[in-house]
Amino acid sequence: MLVVLKLLGSIALLIYGMKVMSEALQKMAGPQLRHLLGAMTTNRFSGVATGALVTVAVQSSAATTVMTVSFVNAALLTLSQAISVIMGANIGTTLSAWIMSAGFSFNIANLVWPAFLIGIILIQIGKHRYIGDFLFGISFLLFALGMLNQTGREMDLASNPAVVDFFASFDSGSYWTILLFLLIGAILTCIAQSSAALMAITMVLCSTGAISIFQGIALVMGENIGTTLTANLAALSANTQARRAAMAHLLFNVFGVIWVLIIFFPFVRTVCRVVGIDVTADTIDPARLTFALATFHTAFNVINTSLLIGFIPQLEKLVCKIITPRKSDEEDEFRLQFIRGGIMKTPEISVLQAQKEIVIFGEKMLHMFQLVKELYTTTDEQAFKKLFERIEKTEDGSDRMEQEIGKYLGDVGDAHLSDDTKEKIRAMLRQIGELESIGDSCFGMARIMRRKQENKITFNEEQEQGVQQMFGLIDKALTRMNELLAGRREEYDITLSEEIENSINACRNRLRQQNINNLDQHSYGYGSGTVFSDLISECEKNGDYIINVVEARLGATRNGIRFKGILIDTDSKTVTVDGNPVSFTKTEYELLKLFMMNRGIVYSREELLQAIWPDDVIVNTRTVDVNITRIRKKIEPYADYLTTRAGFGYSFQE
Repeated sequence: MLVVLKLLGSIALLIYGMKVMSEALQKMAGPQLRHLLGAMTTNRFSGVATGALVTVAVQSSAATTVMTVSFVNAALLTLSQAISVIMGANIGTTLSAWIMSAGFSFNIANLVWPAFLIGIILIQIGKHRYIGDFLFGISFLLFALGMLNQTGREMDLASNPAVVDFFASFDSGSYWTILLFLLIGAILTCIAQSSAALMAITMVLCSTGAISIFQGIALVMGENIGTTLTANLAALSANTQARRAAMAHLLFNVFGVIWVLIIFFPFVRTVCRVVGIDVTADTIDPARLTFALATFHTAFNVINTSLLIGFIPQLEKLVCKIITPRKSDEEDEFRLQFIRGGIMKTPEISVLQAQKEIVIFGEKMLHMFQLVKELYTTTDEQAFKKLFERIEKTEDGSDRMEQEIGKYLGDVGDAHLSDDTKEKIRAMLRQIGELESIGDSCFGMARIMRRKQENKITFNEEQEQGVQQMFGLIDKALTRMNELLAGRREEYDITLSEEIENSINACRNRLRQQNINNLDQHSYGYGSGTVFSDLISECEKNGDYIINVVEARLGATRNGIRFKGILIDTDSKTVTVDGNPVSFTKTEYELLKLFMMNRGIVYSREELLQAIWPDDVIVNTRTVDVNITRIRKKIEPYADYLTTRAGFGYSFQE
C-alpha cells in the first residue's frame, strides 16, 4: 500500500513540478510570447519553428496549443498559421520526454537540493523570484522522477507473478494488443490531462520490465492523441476558426498514429537500434528503454511534421469541411466573442483576449451613442418607443459585458502573474468600469429625451445648435477613445483626448451660462430650460467617463489643461507654450487657468477681481487689464483667443 501511495504521490509531485516550471517560464517570457507568435508565423516553416520554440520556452505543449487556439479565436492568427504552430508545439514538447529519460537514467538527487536552496533564496530576495519559481519547479520535477525510479525498483513489477501473468496475456506481436494499449494511453491522458505524467508512468513500466517496449510505445502513441483533448476542450465555446484549429491538432496526431501503425514493428525496431537496444534480447538496460521512448516520441513528431507541412492547405480545407459554422455563431449584440467559457488558460497571454473584448465594448458604446442621437431626432411615437427599448436593452448588455469581462479578469488575476500583467489587469478593470458608465450615461440621455417627448417640450434654434455641438464633441471623443483601445498604446498620447475633453467642458459652461441668460430673458419656459440643462450636463458626464477610459488605457493621468499649444500643468503650476516653458506670476497663472477652464464664458472685470484677488488686496479694474495684456504677450501665438468684450470684460474663445 505504501509503495502505491509513493507512486501516486510521485506522479502528483511530477505534475505539480511541471506546472510550477511552466508557469514560471511563462511569467518570464509571457509579454514576449505574444509578439513572437504574431511576428514569427509569416510562413509554415517559421510557424513550426515558433511553435517549437515557444513550447520549449514554457515546457507545455498544452499551453502553446491553447494559446494558439485563442489567437485564432481573436483573429490574430489565420487557421493555416495556427496549424503550423501546433505542429511545432508537438516537436517542442518532446524535450519533456528527454528530461524524464535523463531523470530515470542518472542519479539527480544531488542536483535537486542545491537547486531548492538557490530557488528559495531567489524567491525570498524577490528580484529574481521567477527564476526561483523555475528552479523550484524543475527541482520538484527531477525529485519526482527520482522517486518514480526508486519506487519502480521497489515495486519490482517484473518479479511480481500477477503483473507478469497479466501483461503476458497480451501478445506484444499482435496489432490488437498495440491498438488496446494505444486506446489505454489516450484514455488515461484524457483523464489525467497530463501527457507528461503518463510518459513518466510509461517509463516506469518499461524500465521495470512490466511491459515490453512495443506496448510502451503504443501507450506513447495514445498519449499523443489524448493530449489533443486539451485544445479541443478549450475551443468548445470558441468561434468556428478556433474549433477548426483544435480539430487540426487532433487530425495531425491521428494521421501520425495511422502511418506509424502501418509500419509499427519495423519502425520501433529501427528506433531501438538507434539507441542500441536489441528487442529480441532477454535482458535490456532500463535506462536505454527510457531513451528509446524519448527517441520514438521525437522521431514520431518530427517525421509527422515533415510529412504534413507541405499539406497544410489541404488539412485546412479538411477541417473546414468537418467543422461548419453553427447557427449560434450569429451572436447576439452583446455576446462575448473572445473570452467565452474561459478560452485562454495561460494567464500571461489572457490579457490580450480581454483587451480584444474591451475594443468590442468600446465600439458598442459608440454605436449606443449613435442610437441616442437617432432617438433625439425621432418624432414618431412608436418609432421613439422602439428605439428607446433598444437603447435600454443595449444598456443591460453593457452591464453584462462589464460583469463577464470583470469576472474573467478576476479569474486570471487569481493566478501567479508578473507585475506588468497585474498592472494591465488593474487598468483593464478600470476601463470596463468606465465603459459601463458611458452606457449608463447614454441611457440617462435617452431618459431625458423621453421626458422631453412626454412633456411635449421643444427646443429653440439656439438650444438645438448647442445640443448638436455637444453631440459632435462626444462623438469625436468616443471615436478617438476607440482608436486608442484598438491601437498600441505606445503609439498614442493623451493630448488630443484632453483637448476634446476641455472643449466639452467649455461647451458645457458656455451652454449653461447661455441657458441661464435665456431663462432670465424668458426666451423659453422653465421646463425647456431644465431639460436642456440636464441633457447638456449628462453629455459632459459622458465626456468625463470617456477621458477616464483613455487615461486607463494609456496609463496617463490628467494633470493639466490644454488648448492647442498652451498647456497648464496644475500639479507644478507651470505653463508651456508650444512646448516651451513660460514664466507666469501667480496672478497671471490663476487668470489663464480660469479662462481656459471656462472657455466661452465672458467675465466682467469686477468678476475677475473677485475670483482672483484676495479681499484684503487693494486693486482696481486697471489691474485686470494690465495682467491680461501680459498674458497675451506670453501666449503670443494664441493671443487672439483671449478676446476683449468692449465695455464689459474678457473671454477665452475657441
